[in-house]
Amino acid sequence: MPSPSPLVDLLADDVAAPWWRQAVVYQIYPRSFADADGDGLGDIPGVTSRADYLAELGVDAVWLSPFYPSALADGGYDVADYRNVDPRLGTLAEFDEMLAALHARGIRVVVDIVPNHTSDDHAWFQEALAAGPGSAARERYIFRDGTGPDASTPPADWESLFGGPGWRQVTEADGTPGQWYLHTFAPEQPDLNWDNPEVRADFEKTLRFWSDRGVDGFRIDVAHMLTKDLPDPLPSQAEIDALPFDGKHPLVDRDDVHEVYAAWRAIFDEYDPPRTAVAEAWVASDRVPLYASPSSLGQAFNFDLLQSDFDAAEFRDVVTHNLELASRSGSSSTWVLSNHDVVRHATRYGLPPLGRDSRGRGAVKQGSAWLRTGGTDPELDREGGLRRARAATMFLLGLPGSAYLYQGEELGLHEVAEIPAVERQDPSFFRTGGDDMGRDGCRVPLPWTTDGESLGFGSAHAHLPQPAWFAASAVEVQESDPQSTLSLYRAALALRERLQTSESLEWVETGRDDVLHFRREGGWSVVTNFGTEPFALPAGDVVLSSSPTDDGSVGAATTVWVRTI
Repeated sequence: MPSPSPLVDLLADDVAAPWWRQAVVYQIYPRSFADADGDGLGDIPGVTSRADYLAELGVDAVWLSPFYPSALADGGYDVADYRNVDPRLGTLAEFDEMLAALHARGIRVVVDIVPNHTSDDHAWFQEALAAGPGSAARERYIFRDGTGPDASTPPADWESLFGGPGWRQVTEADGTPGQWYLHTFAPEQPDLNWDNPEVRADFEKTLRFWSDRGVDGFRIDVAHMLTKDLPDPLPSQAEIDALPFDGKHPLVDRDDVHEVYAAWRAIFDEYDPPRTAVAEAWVASDRVPLYASPSSLGQAFNFDLLQSDFDAAEFRDVVTHNLELASRSGSSSTWVLSNHDVVRHATRYGLPPLGRDSRGRGAVKQGSAWLRTGGTDPELDREGGLRRARAATMFLLGLPGSAYLYQGEELGLHEVAEIPAVERQDPSFFRTGGDDMGRDGCRVPLPWTTDGESLGFGSAHAHLPQPAWFAASAVEVQESDPQSTLSLYRAALALRERLQTSESLEWVETGRDDVLHFRREGGWSVVTNFGTEPFALPAGDVVLSSSPTDDGSVGAATTVWVRTI
């Protein structure tokens, strides 16, 4: 293993750190969190009704996935109106009530912004369809004429990230086949043209709209895809795939996207305190600091732990590398193990690891393969997966930087594989003919009670089916059990503030490749045993453990927090 890295403090001692630098942010997928009106769909009043739960959990902020008007072609990421609330989920007045309830409990609110595309129901897109080729309305999107003698062939053979072609032909107002528009994701999500000043101005208006209401920050969906450079004729998919991601790629991670974010940063800084932003940017690691810099969005997700197996060497490499990236950007790192787009980590860690490959790490890929079998092959080690998930979570929460948690992970929920095709919702499932099972399994509504039509989620059947085994993980079961995963999360978050005194750590050699030990300022140590043999506890008082340590050692798949002074 590499030699210990030096202790590096990223913050001057006499400067108060902004709240987000080491915050615990809890992601809420609103349609699956809590249903207040009994229609089977989670809503904004449902979030308000669980404000005390969030406060007792101990989070610093919540991040709300899209709650805007939407046809739900992509779980709300097809937005029809960026400055309103989907009437099925509530009203703006109810949003304000939720915001006030969370703020009263010291919980900040981050909302999702989806700037790469709109819904095809958006007023702008409907105007573009009516206005016809060459109109100013079509210039807000990316329309092109087709090719071939009758223009019936797409402008290029590009593929959508959700499967199938990336261009769709429209029918013009007179009923004739017309132009084609680009959709990087589902056909119901037409890409915007970020060269258009109207597009830039409207999103700046949206940022001010929510900031003026008191929203504390923004999570930027696919932040690396906004700006594009589309030559004529367009390159083929093969030609695009062969291009490097060097800031000049025609579609992805272009340098000029940071002109957009510099303007956004100026808006964020108009407020006191400044509004925050975090980029969802799936880019090469040396490009991450561009998004996380103070002149751009200020913070960017790192998904490296999320993509890693439960492996000591991988975890150490990820932490060391991402702390270096944070130092380069002047931001803090972000740590995440689960979100609304991937198989839950309790399940990933219960499957045989695939290990690293030439395209990255195999944990997420293994989860997707398991879903295609209906959750039967390979056999899931539920107990072992949860034990490793608890250990990984305590490791993550001990790190300097911000931690992002996904709703339900505090209950130790596993991925739901047994969703009938007729009840699935994710466009990836339908556009790939079921080859990609999609993300429905991590979006199943939460179990709050052990009985009821939807286990306390609401009074009606939930919009995605909850399996019977969810009942054993319900909040009401775990609240009274001091050994439950919910109790572990609450204890860890209550203690975490005392660890987060600086943005630094020091690796301590353990003499074993399968055990990691790092030390934080103030005498705190975090020890994780990724192996199967016990490891002797370091000197000090054990203040929290992901699994019992009765024999004076750190057992297999266990993390302990030790206080030495």
